[in-house]
Amino acid sequence: MSEYKTLYLSREDSVAVALSEIPANTSVVVKSDLEELVVPILEPIRFGHKFAVKAINQGEDIIKYGEVIGAASASIPVGAHVHVHNLEGKRGRGDKIAE
Repeated sequence: MSEYKTLYLSREDSVAVALSEIPANTSVVVKSDLEELVVPILEPIRFGHKFAVKAINQGEDIIKYGEVIGAASASIPVGAHVHVHNLEGKRGRGDKIAE
C-alpha cells in the first residue's frame, strides 16, 4: 500500500485532508489516536483537499477536525473528493436557521 500523508484528527470526522497529491485508485491509511482506516481513493485528491473516510448520505453533516463544516448536497462514497460540488456550507449562511 502506498504511503500518502493525510490529516485525520478524530474518529468522529467524516473526512480527512490530503497533505500530498493522491492519485485515483490508490489506498491510503488514515490514522487518529484511536483509529486507523484504509481508504480506497476513487478520484485524484489534490493537496489540501478533503476526501470521505466514511460514506456520507445526502443531507448528512460533514465533520472535519471535530466540527461540522457543512452538509452533503449528494451522497458521497468512501474515498470520494469532498468539495463544493458535493458539500453545502452551513456557516455564515443568513438564509439558514441555526439548529
